[in-house]
Amino acid sequence: MKASIFFALFALVFVLGSVSQVAAQRNPTPAIQRDPVMEADAKHNLDVAQQAFTPLKQAYKQVLSRFDETFAAYPDFSKMDEFLYIAGMSSFYLSENKGKQKVDPKSKRDMERFAHERLVIDAKAFLSMIIDKYPQSKFVEDARKGLKEIEESEAKPGQ
Repeated sequence: MKASIFFALFALVFVLGSVSQVAAQRNPTPAIQRDPVMEADAKHNLDVAQQAFTPLKQAYKQVLSRFDETFAAYPDFSKMDEFLYIAGMSSFYLSENKGKQKVDPKSKRDMERFAHERLVIDAKAFLSMIIDKYPQSKFVEDARKGLKEIEESEAKPGQ
């Protein structure tokens, strides 16, 4: 009887050990330790950016301001893929002179941050980063569509 109990415990430990090894192989990258305060602040910035990105507001400069702040302070934000998509498309839309917030040609800051060439480069970089860094993201297909839209826009005569 003691031998069968010992054998059952041994088998259980062996099986549990095997299961944990298989799980570790499926997810070889360790979980990122996230700072709850930084995560909450980044989530707030994303929420504000999402509202600014809506078709009703089209406040793309505000989106980029919130993104710049978050990306600089907390690039490991758990929803950075979504933020990259919103920022990428906002950059593209601003480069096309879309949106309700216009670039002020008298403002040195606006002319540096929102120059057409920089906006296009940023849009491509942000959308490409989703594809490269977050291949499992639900925003990958949208990022590809955005990149294609940018390429088509650049191919138009007069651009």
